[in-house]
Parts: sequence; C-alpha cells; structure tokens
Amino acid sequence: MGGISLNEDCSHYFFSRCGQRIGEKELCDWVDQYADTQVKELLLNPNAMRTSYASRVWEPIWQGYDPNGGLRQPLFAGLPGEERERVRQWVHTAWQLDRDGIDPYAVWVDRCRKRGLSPWLSMRMNDVHNVDNERHPFHSRLWRERPDLRRVAHRFAQWTDRAFDYGREEVRRHHLRLAQELLERYDADGLELDWMRSAYHFRPGYEAEGAELLTAFVDEVRQLLDRFADKRGHAIRLGVRVPSRPQTALGLGLDAVRWARELLVDTVVVTPFYPTIETDMPIELWRQLLDGTGAVLAAGLELMLSPHPGYPVKQTNSLETVRGAASAMLARGADRIYLFNYMDSETTIDDAHDYPRLLREVGELETMRGKPRRHVVTYADTWAPGEPAAAALPAPCRAGAHVQFRLPVGPETPPGELTVIAAWEAEDDSAAPSAGDCDVWLNGDSCEALGPARPDKPRPNEPAFAYAVPHSSGNSDGYVVVDVRARHTLTVKWLEIRVGGHAR
Repeated sequence: MGGISLNEDCSHYFFSRCGQRIGEKELCDWVDQYADTQVKELLLNPNAMRTSYASRVWEPIWQGYDPNGGLRQPLFAGLPGEERERVRQWVHTAWQLDRDGIDPYAVWVDRCRKRGLSPWLSMRMNDVHNVDNERHPFHSRLWRERPDLRRVAHRFAQWTDRAFDYGREEVRRHHLRLAQELLERYDADGLELDWMRSAYHFRPGYEAEGAELLTAFVDEVRQLLDRFADKRGHAIRLGVRVPSRPQTALGLGLDAVRWARELLVDTVVVTPFYPTIETDMPIELWRQLLDGTGAVLAAGLELMLSPHPGYPVKQTNSLETVRGAASAMLARGADRIYLFNYMDSETTIDDAHDYPRLLREVGELETMRGKPRRHVVTYADTWAPGEPAAAALPAPCRAGAHVQFRLPVGPETPPGELTVIAAWEAEDDSAAPSAGDCDVWLNGDSCEALGPARPDKPRPNEPAFAYAVPHSSGNSDGYVVVDVRARHTLTVKWLEIRVGGHAR
C-alpha cells in the first residue's frame, strides 16, 4: 500500500504560531503543505489531559487563563519562571482562536478533504506529561483531585506511575465521553486511540484482566463509530497505537491482535514510545499475526534517535536515517510509514530544509531507491512491568573476543554500496583510538578499515571509524550481520550501516 500517516500533536501548532494572527487562511495553509505529498492520513491530536478546543466534557487548555493576567497569574503559579512563557504560548493561541470563533480542528478536517487528505483524530488515552509537578496547568481537575485513580499509589519512580488506571470504571467512562464528543463534533474519516501516550494503563500485575477491560472498551468505541458512520453517510475507521513487540503489547493489556481479529480496529500502528526510533521492530511477526484481518499495519517512526538507553546525547533523525528505517519497514511488510513528532518546525528532523523531501520520499520504496540511507542500531524503549529489557548496545568486548549485530537494511543493495560505521570507548584510553582497534566482517566477509568517520547528525558521541564492505558482500533478505573483533578491550557504543553516499 505504502504512503505516510502523519500525526500533529495537540500543542505544536499553537506553540509555533504564537504571536501571529491566525485565521482560517493560516490554518488551511498548514494543511496545504501536506497535499500532493505521500501523506495519506493527517492525524490531528486534540488532547492531552486537557483539550485544545472548547470541550464540554473535559477542560480546555485555557480554562482558568486570564489573557491580561501576565505570567504570575494563578494558572501558571506552579511553574518555574522559565517555563511560564512557553506554556502561555500554547494556552494563549488556543484561547485566541476560540475567542475569534474558530475551531482549528473543524477547519483542518474540512481542508483535508478538499485537498485529498484523509482527516483523522488521534486521541491520547493516558498522557502523563509533567506529572512530576502536581500543580502543572496541563493537568485535568480529575487527575489532580483523584489520586486514587492512578495506577501506582505507593511510590513515584517514574512518570508512568501517575498515569490513570484503566482498571477503574470512572477512568474508562471519562475517556469514553471524550471519544463520543470528538465523533459528535468532527466529521473525521477515522479515530485513533493512542495507547502509547503513555503505554502503562493498569496497576502492575493486573494487565491480564486489564486486557479484557480494554477489549470491551475498544468494542464500545467501535460501536460508537458505527453509529456515527450511519449519521455521516461514510465509514469511520478505528486505529490504535501500541508497543512495537506483540508480547510487550499483550503484557501491557493492549491486545491489538485480538482487536484486529474481532474486526474492532482497522489500523494497527506499532511503535516505540519516545526516546528513540526503533529500527528493528518485528514487522514480519505482526504481519503474520494480523493475516486475514484486513487491518492496515503501520510502522511508527519516532523523531529521536539513540543507540542505547542513557546515551548522553539527545539527537533527532535526519532524512537519511528516516530513509533507512522506512525502507527496512516497508521491505519487511509494513503497509504505511507513520511519523510521530515529525512536525513542520521546532519538533522536526535535524535539517528542517529536508522536511518537504521527507514527505515526498519515505512512504514508498521506489522514491527512496538509489538514495543514501543509514541503518543505525537502536533499541526498544517500552517493556511490560517485569519483562526483561534487552538492548544490543553498549556491547563490551574483551581483547580478541567478538560481538555481533544483526541489522535490517531494507531491499537488496547493489554491491559496493555498504559501509560499516562503528564507535567505541577503549578500556585503556592512553592511546588514541584508530580503525585498527577492531576487525570487522559483514556476512562473514572481511571489511577494509578506511579510517576516521564523521557522519552527519545524528552521529556518535565517541570517535567513529568506517569500514568498507567488499563488493562480493551485501544483503538479499533484508538483514546483514556485522561481526566486530576487538584487538583491545573496549565497549562498542554505536554501530550503523550506510548504504550509498559518503561515509567519511
């Protein structure tokens, strides 16, 4: 099938256009940049814990806001001084549009249809932004006043501890009311339930019974969609975003395979959460599990890139690293590429000038063919409680020992176009690192050390070195295996395959 599904979050537009006078023309101009590209579905996210429109069932983001009150007004009192202006930008822009009688989501839905895009709404099911600060203005009154509705009450080790507990009927009703209002208010082609903001919806240990509750919840939403489809005169599709691996999704109570087999959902987006793009999601396994359901399988690409948990440098993807991940996912059987946090400014790829090219290339194998791409080893960032977490990097290697890495590199590549790039930290840092510190093989063929490499961003924090892959070696089934033998004890921190282009 191919194509791109693109998610626009509930805050970016309002942040990025603050200080501008926004009317229907400006709202339409934003949609127009996605017309005549590979974007097929534009997913409009109207909520976190509050909404960015004038909801009757949840608080809008500007509730409690005094446009003449300055940064010291009560709404912002719980924020450090440096955060107040940034939050005010979202609040004020959304407030001003409402004051002017403009609903941006209604305008966007209408404009999408006029420009040949399919308008969807993406509902965040358990957003936990800034829950370490109980007084943050992003939070709803229900969340503040009812800590008993949170999934973990006895500790606060991470933000997801303070997510809503969907094991509670009141939580499910609260979110169902918003889903119904969205369907009443907007004539969209689809509704997405974004279970990855965040992915933790039950008390630890209650995920199995929670899976039954969520299946019933998804069934209720499906019935709502069918009723509204009759009123609208067209089908309304249902999508879900879930963790990248089926076992983890099920372990979190997100039984997307069952939802698809019971014909409750039409699209399944498999994805990491946030810290990194995941370049080796098990698309083939999802493809088998969804076989016969008719569900569209979308590969969710996150904006950030990190080789392992705790990596000291935060970086965003480039056009070349997105090409790498997208080409591998499509070659492995994904129907769509789903871009999350790939917006038109601020929250976007490393070089914003490449954004128009991204929209016209990464949804189809043919439009990426022959163009440089990079395949970086990353990791899965979401695991069920107690599930052993695995990451290929960092990889300690004793002198004379080997470590191996298996990378999906997409469609078959012409001979001589592959380069391995590796970076490491040596146990003994008295000598300058060099390409000679390691021997490298690809699919069993020895690679020639080329010397230092300085890839464009995103790139390793450590010194990197390039190794040329022999013309006789390559990939035919979508994967290659890189074997690294250390001549001195070291820890591999970064490894990638570059296809085409210049590696040094």
